[in-house]
Amino acid sequence: MIRKNILAILLLAPLLFLKPAAATALEQPETVCIQCHGSMPDRLGAPVNLWRGSIHAENGISCNGCHGGDPKDAANAMSPQRGFLGAPKEKDIPAFCGRCHPGVYKDYLASAHGRALGAGGPTCVTCHSNHQVVKASLALINEKSCTRCHSFERAKTIRDAMSGTEARIVGISGRIAQFQVSGVDTEKMGKALFSVRNRFHTLFHDVDVNRVKNESAAINKELDKLDAALKVIDDEHARRRVVGGIAVAFAVLLAILFHLMKKTYD
Repeated sequence: MIRKNILAILLLAPLLFLKPAAATALEQPETVCIQCHGSMPDRLGAPVNLWRGSIHAENGISCNGCHGGDPKDAANAMSPQRGFLGAPKEKDIPAFCGRCHPGVYKDYLASAHGRALGAGGPTCVTCHSNHQVVKASLALINEKSCTRCHSFERAKTIRDAMSGTEARIVGISGRIAQFQVSGVDTEKMGKALFSVRNRFHTLFHDVDVNRVKNESAAINKELDKLDAALKVIDDEHARRRVVGGIAVAFAVLLAILFHLMKKTYD
């Protein structure tokens, strides 16, 4: 028996040093691009350190995801025959990023920023950076960034119009998730919120103040409907808690009465 226990411990010991599955889900073996450039000094190695702090790295997207090439073959990693694209020219950056973000690319081209492409207008990397890619959020609409090209007044108005809507979307998303965990069928509400969130995200590249305000107002009406549906569920859960409490109290009362009657007969 002792020998069997020792053998079991020896077999299981390596597992103690493994990371939890959740921590390694998006981790990938380092590509030859990272291995090579990571050891280089100055501008040749800098992109690797920047990339490590990016939303791309967080989601497991490595160099070849954007630049192409063979991430497993050092000798041919930058071979055009293996699909290597290199770095795009400034005017080609939106289309370069648009390969993975077609919806955002479409919104960008329709905006005043997109219409100014090639004539001094901003590209994706102007706001999101190139290697240390920053996640899209309203925090990117800030005075420091926007005043590089123009005043912040219009951008601030747009951000203010969207911030309340974003907070509502996040809040409703959390409530739906809680109901889902408790066993409530939230599929219909989840799909409706997904549609609303996508509609909201199309405003991120819009610089038309009136359109942003009008769309935000329309989106908030859709969120009102979801709020109302969630309130119905909240009210039903509250009613069930009250009924459940009354039932428990009644059961306790019956138990007390039964106990008293039993003592009387004893």
